Amino acid sequence: MLLGVDLGGTKIEVAALSRDDGRVLLRERVRTPRGGYDAVLQAIAALVAHAERNLGVAGLPLGVGIPGCLSPATGLVKGANSTFLNGHAIDRDLQRLLQRDVRVENDANCLAVSEAVDGAAAGAQVVLGVILGTGVGAGIAIDGRAWRGLHGIAGEWGHNPAPRIEGDERVPRMACWCGRGECNETLLSGPGLVADHVRHGGAAADAHALVVSAASGDAASCASLERHAERLARALAQVINVLDPSAIVLGGGLSQMNALYDELPRRWAPWVFSDRADTPLKCAVHGDSSGVRGAAWLWR
Repeated sequence: MLLGVDLGGTKIEVAALSRDDGRVLLRERVRTPRGGYDAVLQAIAALVAHAERNLGVAGLPLGVGIPGCLSPATGLVKGANSTFLNGHAIDRDLQRLLQRDVRVENDANCLAVSEAVDGAAAGAQVVLGVILGTGVGAGIAIDGRAWRGLHGIAGEWGHNPAPRIEGDERVPRMACWCGRGECNETLLSGPGLVADHVRHGGAAADAHALVVSAASGDAASCASLERHAERLARALAQVINVLDPSAIVLGGGLSQMNALYDELPRRWAPWVFSDRADTPLKCAVHGDSSGVRGAAWLWR
């Protein structure tokens, strides 16, 4: 068996997979505690211990997906939007706490690995896994293994400058939490979509409400989703021009907007530097379990 943990801003999930065929043998989740770094470590340790008691085993190989990455220079977490993680050696701290080797990887890389191994892009050589949720990120899997890059930031497309579209000059730019200006995350995430809608005079409690409103014919909501699709298509075209992946897989809450799978390839085609633009675009088969499955597959 292989054990995976997905550490998110709102939940921590553990899953045990069969090494042979990827069957889920156990899956549990708890809310992410609000007590900071030490509280999160203790919550992960308790979740792992409880899972292993239920499985009747101990010391299983453990992979952990986090919303950031380990710096090859310092060995410390950097770039996590759960900012309490930054500056900590979470792999070494968990190893001491759990008395075993722990493999830690960016959560978007875990998504890409999961979907490349036995998901929507199973068998594809180069997979870009994109998370569109509370934040925006992406990870890369090559031959089913996470590709970190020289600095551990391969796939950090969420913090590239957001493409400008017609009409953007009439509204103020939004500053990203990372301090680098208006990033893809500021406009393409769920909160970013809602904030853009409000800046253009709309009203919505959350992204789901905005989608429902658009489905009922609300013109402002439809216009906001159109802007979002155009920005997302242009931003993905930039990645296609650099990486030329075998497949792109969308995960996160906004990946459930079914219109994207027809809209994005049509919209990105003019921005792809090629005589054809037929990169497969798929929705994550394993949904919000892709992260935890990919974390377990780090031990393949």
